[in-house]
Amino acid sequence: MSAPATTGPRATGALTDIGNVWWRETLTIVRDPFSLIFSLLQPLVFLGLFGPLLAGVVGDTGALGGSSLQWFLPGVVVMITMFGTSMTGSNLQFEIMTGAFERMLATPLSRSSLMVGRALKELTPLVVQAAIITLVAVPFGFALYPLHVLAGLVVLGIFGIGVGALSYALAIAARKTEWIFWAVQQSLLFPLLILSGMMLPLETGPEWMRAASVVNPLTWIVDAERVLFAGTFADPAVLWGLLAAVATMAVGLTVGVRSIRGATA
Repeated sequence: MSAPATTGPRATGALTDIGNVWWRETLTIVRDPFSLIFSLLQPLVFLGLFGPLLAGVVGDTGALGGSSLQWFLPGVVVMITMFGTSMTGSNLQFEIMTGAFERMLATPLSRSSLMVGRALKELTPLVVQAAIITLVAVPFGFALYPLHVLAGLVVLGIFGIGVGALSYALAIAARKTEWIFWAVQQSLLFPLLILSGMMLPLETGPEWMRAASVVNPLTWIVDAERVLFAGTFADPAVLWGLLAAVATMAVGLTVGVRSIRGATA
């Protein structure tokens, strides 16, 4: 005798659900590639105009060897990650205003799959942008270590997932008052970037800035990226950066999943 047919929503695996959400979100980039290209202008300007000024600060050989780009480029790549992922909540706010978010919540997809799939989408443009910026810097004296750069992009991808999830959670919390999202995002973004030593070394800064940088998770990410982009794996900074990225992802996904579940409660 055959087993009775099941009823209710279709059953799918978690990976399938996450993949479907990721593809839906990624299609927005495929349909509008100019946004990805345009977003490269700012880091290229930083690289071309700000980078040469660091030669007198970091030195021509730099603390990590090579030109000043060897020190500055990883910071620019981290900046791409922070600017791109921290603003992703604005896309969710638009979906909330148009009702698309509510339609997504009506699907049989699990709430965790919705958040994880959205957060993973941030990895795609991040890798593309960082790879382009890195290749552009090679003719200007940047020494390329492909495997180390790939490892650095993996760490940044993990970190970007966490920041993207936190951005979505902030968008859900501020869904009734849109300006709050931008006020909080801008108020946190620039202090985190400056206190990470992304653009200028903090060794000559005041004591309070050095102390604040120690508790800034972005500092550990920047330090790890600089070591990796310089062609080194065997450095404690890499492990600390990876731990900071994983911790950020864990916190971001936890907060994000709870936020998306609370939105339907």
